[in-house]
Amino acid sequence: MKCVQLVDFGSTFTKLTLVDIHNNVIIGTSKAPTTVKTNIMEGYYEAKSILDDSVDLNNPEIIDILVCSSAAGGLNMVASGLVKDLTTKAAKMTVLGAGAKVLDVYDQKLSKRKIQKIIEQNPDMILLAGGTNGGNVSCIVHNAKIISTHMKDIPLVIAGNEDSHYEIEEILEREGIHYKLTDNIMPELNTIHIDSAREAIREIFMEKIVEAKGLKNIQENLNEEVIPTPLAVQRAVELYAKANNKADVAVVDIGGATTDIHSACDGGPTKVGATLTGLKEPYLKRTVEGDLGMRVSALSLLETVGPSALGALIEEGSKDENYIKEKCRELTINPENISTCEEDKSFDRAMASLATKVAMSRHVGILEKVYYPMGSVMFQRGKDLSNVKLLIGTGGILVHNEDPETILKSCLYDEKEPHILKPINPKLMIDKDYILSAAGLLSKKYPNTAIKIMDEHLIEIGGATNGTEK
Repeated sequence: MKCVQLVDFGSTFTKLTLVDIHNNVIIGTSKAPTTVKTNIMEGYYEAKSILDDSVDLNNPEIIDILVCSSAAGGLNMVASGLVKDLTTKAAKMTVLGAGAKVLDVYDQKLSKRKIQKIIEQNPDMILLAGGTNGGNVSCIVHNAKIISTHMKDIPLVIAGNEDSHYEIEEILEREGIHYKLTDNIMPELNTIHIDSAREAIREIFMEKIVEAKGLKNIQENLNEEVIPTPLAVQRAVELYAKANNKADVAVVDIGGATTDIHSACDGGPTKVGATLTGLKEPYLKRTVEGDLGMRVSALSLLETVGPSALGALIEEGSKDENYIKEKCRELTINPENISTCEEDKSFDRAMASLATKVAMSRHVGILEKVYYPMGSVMFQRGKDLSNVKLLIGTGGILVHNEDPETILKSCLYDEKEPHILKPINPKLMIDKDYILSAAGLLSKKYPNTAIKIMDEHLIEIGGATNGTEK
């Protein structure tokens, strides 16, 4: 039996999945605690031993091992651009699209104070953007120069005005900085091209970061490169959209520290009379909300939504504001807490519903009506997700909660906020077996297997009838 072994080095657990490539089925899974503080391979070998013991096969032939990782904090980056709503925004999209975590985003020329802050943030990599081709050069050159003077060990991706390349190359070569030059992520105003920069980020991740994260030993035994886990999920979303007649697809991933949204859709205007303005966002988009988590970020979530909003959704237990604040504080301090009683489960469900609602509101675009002497014009900023056909939920709270449908429905179109372009009536699905990252690993070399596995393991939990006709 020819099999592929899929490995996901998570921040908490190392998860292994064994896939029969001929029959397109998962034949075994296992997990063990991730051992970042000692040797990351220890957790891998423990999980492999568990998998070997659980699979009733006579030495399956492992023809491939594919790996993703978010261990040791994953890939942490800082991005810098020129104008906040243009190249800086595009830089952030690029970093997130490459599967990295954005520690911070800066615009304009970096000051010594900002440089000191970046040093304290200690990113794995920095993306420098700024200026359309033929436009401003001084900003990105200044930023390359000041970074190379103060942070010689941090790799750089140069993805701004291509007229700056010659001067920046001279600076970085002289200072001995590891860098890659890419196509401009915004060659023209409001036009975004992120593929070249995203590929450069992936290459540096392989060249420099994998070794720093302790993954060099396993990389030496692989035919393919290790990729960041969020990138694997993004690849799964892209493939699933194509497999479903290029349907618009979105994924909600609710975690202890963040709530992530992935979308695969054009996102152009669907409302009559609406005109797209500002930056046209990429087909594949990922947002990460660091203040909307179920455990580590519970207090941040409370600060964002307010105790009254949280209390309004709690079905069992106290709705007292002091109790709610204390409960969130406890969850932040003890993130390993697992809810067992109905009161705690109700609290989790309320938190998850609000995290999902706010995260989707930030991910999607909005409509703005602008009035002129001759009449009004409707503008759309960002992506319109109204026509999303498949909405997939993943993360512990959605997988283990008795009512994941209620949580997912909280991120749908709301008649009270018609200007926020959320999904209207998608099919709701749950990643019950955490297979999205595994499917993403398979997607490039074994796409048919990846599709079959997603079809088998993504569970439909209902349609989203919210009383809205559009």
